Amino acid sequence: MEFPDELKYSEEHEWLLAEEDLAIVGITDFAQDSLGDVVFVELPEVGTTVETGKAFGVVESVKAVSDIYAPVSGTVEEINEELVDAPEIINTSPYEDGWLIKIRMTNKAEVDDLMDAEEYQALVEEDN
Repeated sequence: MEFPDELKYSEEHEWLLAEEDLAIVGITDFAQDSLGDVVFVELPEVGTTVETGKAFGVVESVKAVSDIYAPVSGTVEEINEELVDAPEIINTSPYEDGWLIKIRMTNKAEVDDLMDAEEYQALVEEDN
């Protein structure tokens, strides 16, 4: 199980990489492992406004359907189009090729409310 140090994490098992006012968002290694083989991903359209803690999409696996929650508020700048035809990328590369959306953040301070890798790892270990 990977917990890259450069990322921030939400309690709902999303990760975020902040670059200036742009946030790249995906689901964690733990989340994809728990879901099993991902077979479908539903993402918002570019230009959609997302709000911290609110669902913005869905990941469907052979085991379950799970909402994906925005770790920060802002506007969707880009979606990972590759996931439409190859959702299994989330399983093979959750932190690189399997990113979901890029959000132009409206409040960069929200990043500070997220967990660092060590805190997230502790949360995951508590859940097991």
